[in-house]
Amino acid sequence: MKGTGYEELMSRTITPPAPLGSYPPSDVTFLLKDLSDVQLERATAEREEAIQSGVHYSEMLPVEYQPTEQYIELFHETLRQSAGKVALAVAVVSEMIVAKRGLEHTVLVSLARAGTPVGVLIKRYIAARYGVELPHYSISIIRGKGIDENAVLYMLQKHGAAAELQFIDGWTGKGAIRRVLIEACSSFYRKYGVSLNDDLAVLADPGNCSGTFGTREDYLIPSACLNSTVSGLMSRTVLRDDLIGPEEFHGAKFYKEWLDSDLSNVFIDAVTPYYSSVTEEAKVIAAGMLEAPPETTWQGLRDIESIQQRYGIEDINLVKPGVGETTRVLLRRVPWKILVDTIDNPNLRHILLLAEDRGVPVEVYPGLTYSCCGIIKPLKGESE
Repeated sequence: MKGTGYEELMSRTITPPAPLGSYPPSDVTFLLKDLSDVQLERATAEREEAIQSGVHYSEMLPVEYQPTEQYIELFHETLRQSAGKVALAVAVVSEMIVAKRGLEHTVLVSLARAGTPVGVLIKRYIAARYGVELPHYSISIIRGKGIDENAVLYMLQKHGAAAELQFIDGWTGKGAIRRVLIEACSSFYRKYGVSLNDDLAVLADPGNCSGTFGTREDYLIPSACLNSTVSGLMSRTVLRDDLIGPEEFHGAKFYKEWLDSDLSNVFIDAVTPYYSSVTEEAKVIAAGMLEAPPETTWQGLRDIESIQQRYGIEDINLVKPGVGETTRVLLRRVPWKILVDTIDNPNLRHILLLAEDRGVPVEVYPGLTYSCCGIIKPLKGESE
């Protein structure tokens, strides 16, 4: 059943996407407005103060962290060591998506930007395994502002009302984006009478808040090491009324100037050769999870609430759990301290390297659901 806003929705004119990013066009279409020529970056300390003073994080960009030679080598080393493991997680997630959604109407929808390389890997796996090239888009979702409705509209117009949108992200932290997606899908139905499935497929679900995942181990997915240079050279997404019109997608920058140091396709090309060797194992794992679906407990969120209480942190958004989120804290925020489950956890080598490089203290926090948590230095007001 369609709501009263459905006809208006489907007749609305949306500005078509421009070519963006460093992936081959056959891998992904970015439904984002190109803001490459707009000065949006703020220095880390300045941005942190603005965020905690109430400026929404989507209204500006951090200065992109340019990793050191040592850190780039760590990315390559981690990729060599974990490519097979990542491939297995991709295969498990892909098999679950196909079993749940089928192949006829499924559209892969990555949440920019951490979801984009994962979406590319899933698209490649399904093409290799099933011989079907599923459409794949990367769109914006922003905590506190929701999903890019124009991007959703564009996909529904292009693929019809029968389209099965499968949302994809890299990993879960405390489940903030998962909650935004649930509310966004609910809001979309209330407005337009169109039901979107809020299932979020991720490689790793240490937060225990997703039903479609490759693993719940909190390990280093190599794409979490870097920012734009492993995500198609795309910035974080931006939403500002003075930059984004009512018929336009949320915005982002395409850092063409870093094409020579781009590792986006290096990451993809390192993982895909393992697909054929992990397929059988992935089929067994996925079948077991589909037969007895793992419980969604949100245990990770409870852990974060405990940390919040122990350290007297007023704003839960200052606690960023998991290897991926802790990496981001160290790369683009003002870190206060890093908590780790154990100092010799092999998943934490790059975390310890970054923390040492930036002079951030590391504390052992036994019994942590995650491998680590990053805590942002409290200033005042709201946070990202």
